[in-house]
Amino acid sequence: MKLFEDKISSAASRVRIALALKGLDVERETIGILGADAINRKPEYLQVNPQGLVPALLTDEGALLTQSLAIIEYLDERYPDPPLLPEKREDRAFARAVALAIAADIHPLLPPRVTTQLGAMGVGPEEVADWSRHWIRVGLTAVEELLVRRQAGRYSVGDTPTVADICLFPQAINAERNSLSLGEWPRVAAVVARLREIPAFADNGPVPRK
Repeated sequence: MKLFEDKISSAASRVRIALALKGLDVERETIGILGADAINRKPEYLQVNPQGLVPALLTDEGALLTQSLAIIEYLDERYPDPPLLPEKREDRAFARAVALAIAADIHPLLPPRVTTQLGAMGVGPEEVADWSRHWIRVGLTAVEELLVRRQAGRYSVGDTPTVADICLFPQAINAERNSLSLGEWPRVAAVVARLREIPAFADNGPVPRK
């Protein structure tokens, strides 16, 4: 398999974490997503992924998979041990809900293509930073309430990391890099502290933007 990624991407970080939890080694190609010469907007990469986004995963069978959550579920179905979704139906639904609250509701407002467009519209750097902090705070406040209502286990859903944690961890790192303290969300902070103890998470978080 081959992973197209940029290590600054929290979406790519999710897939790296999933691969690490599964103990899978894959070929990797860096696709830069920052700046005027970003590789992800070049025709060569658009031939790979028409969305021009990372991550993308080329399977051993030659199928090109896009979108981090779709890739993670593919990996979980193909390599079921350890499972990344809980056994009980209600828990699986909750894990997916937390993952989507981050991947679909927080993340789309924050990536470089959004902040670049804000800048092109005349929004200043500090206002762009305020934009990012606002939507991270709104999103993680909602996730905190979801987790508090369940309040079961060491991680987001029980005592084993799931897709919910795979999405939460990179977003928490990005929150800290946007000058937000995880102390605003005690349950999130407790879960993330435990995830930092797991090499698959600690070694595969998004790296800082340069």
